[in-house]
Amino acid sequence: MQAITEAIRQLFAGVSNETIDSIEKLPQSGSDRIYFRVHTPGRSLIATYNTNVKENGTFLNFSNHFIAQGCPVANVFCVNKEQTLYLQQDFGNESLLHKIEQHGHNEYVYGLFEKSLQALAHMQIEGHKALNYDWCITSKEFGKQAILSDLLYYKYYFLDTLKIPYDKEKLIEDFEALSTYLSHVDHKYFMFRDFQSRNIMIQNDAVHFIDYQGGMRGALQYDVASMLWQAKAELNDDWKQRLLHYYMDCVEGILKESIDRNRFETQYNGYVLIRLLQVLGAYGFRGLFERKAHFLTSIPLALRSVKWFLHSRRVGIVLPEFERLLKLMVEDEVVNRFEPVQATEQTPLVVHINSFSYKKGIPKDDSENGGGFVFDCRGILNPGRFDDYKKLSGQDKPVKDFLEQQTQMPVYLNSIYNIVDISVEDYIKRGFANLQINFGCTGGQHRSVFAADALARHLRNKFKVKIELQHTNKENWLR
Repeated sequence: MQAITEAIRQLFAGVSNETIDSIEKLPQSGSDRIYFRVHTPGRSLIATYNTNVKENGTFLNFSNHFIAQGCPVANVFCVNKEQTLYLQQDFGNESLLHKIEQHGHNEYVYGLFEKSLQALAHMQIEGHKALNYDWCITSKEFGKQAILSDLLYYKYYFLDTLKIPYDKEKLIEDFEALSTYLSHVDHKYFMFRDFQSRNIMIQNDAVHFIDYQGGMRGALQYDVASMLWQAKAELNDDWKQRLLHYYMDCVEGILKESIDRNRFETQYNGYVLIRLLQVLGAYGFRGLFERKAHFLTSIPLALRSVKWFLHSRRVGIVLPEFERLLKLMVEDEVVNRFEPVQATEQTPLVVHINSFSYKKGIPKDDSENGGGFVFDCRGILNPGRFDDYKKLSGQDKPVKDFLEQQTQMPVYLNSIYNIVDISVEDYIKRGFANLQINFGCTGGQHRSVFAADALARHLRNKFKVKIELQHTNKENWLR
């Protein structure tokens, strides 16, 4: 990491006489790209490090083109000769998703959605003009094969795990028919591919777009479906419909012609279905195959979205076997498979979670039956070995970023979630009153504290169970 920060300093020195006050590593996203915020006396920049040179080339070429077309994307100030590191405009920390979480679904947030959709329509249509799709990372166009691929992803990683009997030939025929239908849309322009509230930054109430390097040519409807049906945004049906019609107004204004709104909306519904099933495939892969517990908890919400969609929307094509399976997939019996047991006010169980120092010993369980779990965190790289973290704890952001991004802590915790969930669910069902879980490390200050906080958060979110959390060595953290 030190080599990267030094490279950032050298790259910045080549284009500016300003001094750098600090370089802050930002939390890792789902990709392999590493982001830094570069602070100077008068401004901040974002530095991006990525060894995938082709992906960088796509982003840089797209950015230059979109800037020329007046799209709200970041200016790129400089790139190193290897094209593994570049400096770009900083839009701050506030995404549209943050604004939803801060303000709820009020008129201010609704206005931000309108601004986002207006800017999206401009980027899709005006940004499409003279865009060289040879820069695309994978396919140049989101066509029939790409749609079919998403449907098969859903089939293999979610539908097949339900073990519902079906006619494979008829289902593939339906997939083929739906893919053909959706690939023959009236309007194909630039498709963002991952247009969601996380990728829309808000600065001074203006919207800016990031992470469009996966874009390609495709249907206008796809990005709108991605945005309005993002599960975390939790938009109600009234907002979805009003914003969809507002977006169609924007498209007509830019094209300076009317569109067939009934056909547009019917095809939009098809892309909504594709996105919902794609999400289920991702949850199935991450949760059922990679055994990442927090993805499993999202499956019931996704299934309810599909159920509501099936009762409220039509995709404009008859798909007998597919529709039959979708209706079976959202029945209560299937949804309940993924619903965790939920504690109530009357549930006697209290989960006692402790962090501790092995130098002082494992906390005693004074409950009637004793027992519980003790997890040793000393196999995780210790932040306390580094001067920057010695006087911090596992509750401080720099330490949390270090453990999440530079150690095996996420893998370690995921395994613990899978083990502990079994006992918590069983204890709730059987009316048990106590379960103790202890996390130990050398000093009881960094790794064990982070792990204890993370498990408490996980159990509250998943089971709504009562938690008593104690960091037993807290009085010694700053000594």
